[in-house]
Amino acid sequence: MTVKRLYETMYILRPDLPDQEADAAIAKYQDFLVQQESENITIQHRGRRRLAYDIKGHREGIYIQVNYSATPKTIESLEKSMRLADDVIRYLTIKLDPEAIEEDAEAIIPDAEEPVVVAAAE
Repeated sequence: MTVKRLYETMYILRPDLPDQEADAAIAKYQDFLVQQESENITIQHRGRRRLAYDIKGHREGIYIQVNYSATPKTIESLEKSMRLADDVIRYLTIKLDPEAIEEDAEAIIPDAEEPVVVAAAE
């Protein structure tokens, strides 16, 4: 049995995606995590932001942050899916330290919508 660890994935969607397609992309990765039995999935839509430099010819992107508990195998599959997707222009997954999360639990994140918590199907 593999141990589930805390992860944060930040990915950037193409800025030319209509809202419906952006929402569909977010739902696709959320559903993928649920199917892989990830837990405590929290999604924050950070909105459209200017990039520090051009990525694949885009000067802006739609930033999405996802926090969750998953196995390392799930991360490999998720990143492969994002690498092959045309709607994702950049992604980064980091492993979080549980102790650091407790300290930052009361921090306020500016310009972010309220996180959406998804309950895993049991």
